[in-house]
Amino acid sequence: MIKEQFKKLSSSKILVTGGAGFIGSNLCEQLISLGATVTCLDNFATGKRENLAAIINNPAFGLLEGDIRDLETCHKAAEGVDFILHQAALGSVPRSLKDPITSNDVNVSGFLNMLVAARDAGVKRFIYAASSSTYGDSENLPKVEDVIGKPLSPYAITKYVNELYADIFKDSYDLNTIGLRYFNVFGRKQDPNGAYAAVIPKFVIQLMNHKSPVINGDGTYSRDFTYIDNVIQMNLLALTTENQDALNEVYNTAVGDRTNLLELTTLLKKFLSKYDTEIASIEIKHGPNRAGDIPHSLASIDKAKLKLGYDPEFKIEDGLKEAVDWYWENLQK
Repeated sequence: MIKEQFKKLSSSKILVTGGAGFIGSNLCEQLISLGATVTCLDNFATGKRENLAAIINNPAFGLLEGDIRDLETCHKAAEGVDFILHQAALGSVPRSLKDPITSNDVNVSGFLNMLVAARDAGVKRFIYAASSSTYGDSENLPKVEDVIGKPLSPYAITKYVNELYADIFKDSYDLNTIGLRYFNVFGRKQDPNGAYAAVIPKFVIQLMNHKSPVINGDGTYSRDFTYIDNVIQMNLLALTTENQDALNEVYNTAVGDRTNLLELTTLLKKFLSKYDTEIASIEIKHGPNRAGDIPHSLASIDKAKLKLGYDPEFKIEDGLKEAVDWYWENLQK
C-alpha cells in the first residue's frame, strides 16, 4: 500500500547509508519507485552489489562507495540532500562481543560523523536505524519506548548511544531526527550465509539443503519478527509525517506479536514443503543459549500508530510465505 503522503518524496533527494545492505537496498528500490533521487553510501563490508542490481542503472540512483568512519566521505554524501536514512551499521550481538572496538567505531563514531554531516548540510530530517537491543535486560512486555533496561552487549550499547546523540543534535543544532527500533527484521535480500546470519534466512537455506537447523536453547525464546515491508512503511512514514510532535522520537518498528523459535521452524518447514516435501521431516536440533540474548521480545506499536499512522500489513505468517518464496526462487543451488 502506497499512502498518498509518500508521493511527495518524488521531488526529494535522499541519501541511504548502508544502501547496499538488506534493509537499505529495499529502501533504495522503494524510494526510486516513488520517483525520489537516491544516493547509496556503502563500503560493502556487509552490503552486496547484487542487492542494487535492479536500480544500479537507473538515472535517479547514484552509488558512492565509501565508509561512514571517514568524515570527509560523509560530508560528500550529505551535500545537497533533503533527507538521510541512516542504515549503515555493523549488526549482530555475537559480532560485537567478538570485536567490540570495530562495532563501536562503525556504530558510534560513524553515526556521529553522519550526524555532523547532516547538520552541516542542512538536512531536513535524519531517520536512523535504532534497535530493539536497547531494551536490554528489561523484562517488561510488551516493550514500550520509554522503559529500557541495562544493555546486554556492546552492540546494544552502540545503538543506545545513537539515540542519545540524536537527542543532543536536536537540542544543540536543531537537527530533526527519528529513530526506528527495529525488531528482528526479515525478508527478501537478507543474507543467509556468513557467521552472523540472522535466524530466518539461515534456517531457510539449511532446510533447503536438507540440513538440520540448530536452535539456541529449548526453542521457547520468542521474538517480534518483522517483515521488511513493514520496516519500509515505517521509514516512509518517518520521512513524510507532517505531525511535528512525531519528530525527535524513537519508535518500535515491529508487528506487536511474538513467535518462538519452535513455532518459527514449524512454519518454515510448512512453507518450504510446498516446494520440497522432504523438508517436512527434517529434524531440528538444539544447542546452548547464545550469550547476550534476551529470552523474549515483544513490541508495543501504539506510539507508532498514534503519532505516525503506522499500520503493519504483514503478520509473521504472511511475511514468512513471501520470504520463503523469494529464497526458493533466488537461492536454489
